[in-house]
This record gives sequence, structure tokens and C-alpha cells, in this order.
Amino acid sequence: MTSSSDSTAAPAAPATPKAAAKDPWDLPDVSGLVVGVLGGTGEQGRGLAYRLAKAGQQVIIGSRAADRARDAAGEIGHGVEGADNAECARRSDVVIVAVPWDGHAKTLESLREELAGKLVVDCVNPLGFDKKGAYALKPEEGSAAEQAAALLPDSRVAAAFHHLSAVLLQDTSLEEIDTDVMVLGEERADVELVQALAGRIPGMRGVFAGRLRNAHQVESLVANLISVNRRYKAHAGLRVTDI
Repeated sequence: MTSSSDSTAAPAAPATPKAAAKDPWDLPDVSGLVVGVLGGTGEQGRGLAYRLAKAGQQVIIGSRAADRARDAAGEIGHGVEGADNAECARRSDVVIVAVPWDGHAKTLESLREELAGKLVVDCVNPLGFDKKGAYALKPEEGSAAEQAAALLPDSRVAAAFHHLSAVLLQDTSLEEIDTDVMVLGEERADVELVQALAGRIPGMRGVFAGRLRNAHQVESLVANLISVNRRYKAHAGLRVTDI
């Protein structure tokens, strides 16, 4: 007689196939998103608004004065609209912060409610200048992007577009801008959305560069690029190799 302990064991279940790794260049379609640019009347903001709008993105630029924003939008063309900062934030799906560093905290604090639930992309570079040239400042929070995250607890914050020449962005004779955009953030979906926005601009490519705790190094590198540009009379950007 065979005891129950001698019975044949059931065959093991087959191993579940490992999911294929996600293609890092498989980015979302962002063509239908409205992009707001706070500080859109400044050189960097105007340049980003022009490039994104020319690529087919719906863009609203914001300023403390709505009339000033509307005048700048008319000069940029390509369907760009102008509004005060609060309206720009309310009407946009993604908001790029391109304000001067000395107005960064105050601007974001005043728009906390309008930016709630939005993806906020900080491109502000905390810099100081003296007779030796540009040098990096380090905010108490660690970086401008981390300051934005602290001030906007109900928003999702990413960092990008730091190393772009405002001169090249606004040069209407240039069809492409040969540069990479370092993108930092806490959520992969948000980072990929910003990468996709960068990729809408001909010649640009968005590259994941880490979480927000690494934003200080990216922001600080602008001081080095300013030194490069002054020495070589250039408008230098960055390219990452082997990817």
C-alpha cells in the first residue's frame, strides 16, 4: 500500500516571463497640452515660448502685468497668448518657471493655489556675478527646483531647460538648436512628459538626469557655460554622448 506521503507532487508552475524593459525613448504624445511660461516676457521665457509654439504647442506666457504679456505674445506670434501669471497658471497643463532667481520664491508662493495639481518645470538658475564672472548660489533647500517643490506641495515639480541660450532660442533664422536638455524629477511619467516637450523642438533631445536632489549640479553648470561663452564668443549648450 502506498501512503499519502508517497504521492507524486504536482508539477511546479512555469516561471512568469520577465517583462521587457521599457524603451527609454518611448515618450508620450504631448502635442495636445497647453504649456504656460511664467516669466514669458524675459529673454529665456520668450525664447522657449517661441520654440514650443513654432513646433505646434499651444503656449500661454505669463507676466505680473497682463498687458505686457499680451504685447510680448503678439511679438512672438505663432498663436502664443499672453495673460497675467495667475491666469497663465490656471489655463495651462504644464507650467515652465523662467522667472529671475530673485523673484522665484515670491512668484511661486503667490501662485500656490493656481499651480496645484499641475506639472511645474523649473528652469531657474541661482547665480551670482562679480568681477570674476558668474558663480553658482546654493539655496537653503539645495536648488531652485527643490525650493519650488517645497513651496508647491500640491504640484509635481521637475527641472529642465537650464542650459539653453536665450539668443539661440530667439534667433528666427535657426531652424534647429543642437543641444540636449537635462531633465530631473521624482516621477518617471513626469520626466518623460518633459523629455517629450523638449523633443518637440527640432535639434533638441530630453535626457533623464536624475532626481531633484541632483538639480543643484545642473543649475550650477550654467555658470561654467557662461565662462565658455565669454571666452569663445559662443552660445554653448550640452550634448550627452553614447546614448
